[in-house]
Amino acid sequence: MNILWITNIMLPPVCEALGKKPLPMGGWMLSSLTKVRELESDNRFAVATVWPGREFKTVEAQGIVYYLLPLNGKSAIAYNPHLEEFWIKIKDSFNPDVVHIHGSEYPHGLAYVRACGTRGVVVSIQGIISSIAQYYTAGIDYKNAKRCLTFRDFIKSDSILKAQLSFERRGELEIELLNSVEHIIGRTDWDRAHARAINPDAKYHFCGETLRPVFYKHRWSYDRCEPYSIFVSQASYPIKGLHMLLKAMPLILRKYPKARIYAAGGNIMAMPWYRITGYAKYIRTLVEELGLHDKIEFTGLLDEEQMCERYLRSNVFVCPSSIENSPNSLGEAQLLGMPYVASFVGGIPEIVAYNPEVLYRFEEYEMLAEKICNIFAAKESFKDTSDLSRYDGTLNAESLNAIYGKVCKY
Repeated sequence: MNILWITNIMLPPVCEALGKKPLPMGGWMLSSLTKVRELESDNRFAVATVWPGREFKTVEAQGIVYYLLPLNGKSAIAYNPHLEEFWIKIKDSFNPDVVHIHGSEYPHGLAYVRACGTRGVVVSIQGIISSIAQYYTAGIDYKNAKRCLTFRDFIKSDSILKAQLSFERRGELEIELLNSVEHIIGRTDWDRAHARAINPDAKYHFCGETLRPVFYKHRWSYDRCEPYSIFVSQASYPIKGLHMLLKAMPLILRKYPKARIYAAGGNIMAMPWYRITGYAKYIRTLVEELGLHDKIEFTGLLDEEQMCERYLRSNVFVCPSSIENSPNSLGEAQLLGMPYVASFVGGIPEIVAYNPEVLYRFEEYEMLAEKICNIFAAKESFKDTSDLSRYDGTLNAESLNAIYGKVCKY
C-alpha cells in the first residue's frame, strides 16, 4: 500500500534535512511511523504538511518522501484554498491507497478532502476542537479575561475571549472534515462519543498511542526525585489549567512549605511587555496575588531527553486541564511509573482506569491540593492501576496496519 500521512507539524527527519531544529512536540507520530514501517516493509509512506515557506518542496529523508505545502505568509489555522492545487499534485505523484490525516484541528486536511475526495481517507482524532472550544476559558470569568487584555492581544486581535471564538470557527471546518469522511480513528470513549455525534455513519476504529521512545526506557524512583516538586508539561493557554494549580498552591504550602511547581515552556514571568499574552498576564497576576514568586519555575522548551529527566526529578505530575482527550504527557508519566494527579475531564478518567485516588473535578482546586498532598504523604507507595497496553508500540502498529487494510478495501 501507498500510505500518505498528513500531519500538523514537520516531523524531525525533514526538519533535520532542512537544517532546522526539530520541534519539541509531535514525537509520538515519529514513534508510530517507525513502528508501523518495521511491521510491514511492503508499505510505502509519504508525509505531507504545511510550512511557512513560499514554495512547494519535496524532501526525501530516511526512505520517506516529505511534501511541504507553502502557507505563503498565511495562517495555518485559516482555510487556504491555494493548498488544493498542491494536494492534487501530491495525489497524482504519490497515488496513495490510504490517506491518514493526523488530527482534525487544522484545515489543511480538509483542503485535501475538498480537492481530492474522501476515498481511502481516515482521520485520527487528537482533540476535537469543536467540543473543546466551550472549555477554552477554563474558569476565567469575563471580568478577568478583559482585565488581562494586553498590547500584544490588541495588535494581534488574539485575547483569551477572541481565542475562544477562533476555536469555535476552526471547529466549523473540523465538523465539515469529520462529516465528510467514512473512517475515524480514536482512542477513548470521549472521542468516540463526540465523533459519532458529528458523524454517526463513519466507521470508528480504536488504536492506542505510541509515545516517545525515551519514556519506555526509564522508571521513576522516589529516591531520585526532588520531594514536594510538582511538574506540569504545558502552561501556555487556559485549557492547560496552570491557573488552577496556582490557586491550589497556598493550600499545599500550608502543609508542605517546600512545595514547588516546575512548568515546561517559556518563562511567562520574564516575557517582555510587548509579547505577553492575556493568559500570561493572568498567570503573573495570580503569582503576585498569591505570593508564589519563589514557588514556580519555568523550565524553557525541553526536548525529549530533557522532558523525561524533568519527569524523573519530580515528585508528582499534574494534568490540571479543563478538557483533554488522552494527553500524551499523562501517558508519559504513566509509562515512567511516577505519581500523578489529573482532572476528571474528557477521556482522562478512562485512561487512568477511573482511579479516585488521582482524579478530581477541574474547577475544585481544593481537591487538587488534597490529592497532591496525599501523594506527598505517601512518598514511594503510589500504585497505578491503569492499563499500559494502550501504549504498546507493537500492538498499536498492528492495529494501525489492520485499519489501513480495512480503509483500503472499503
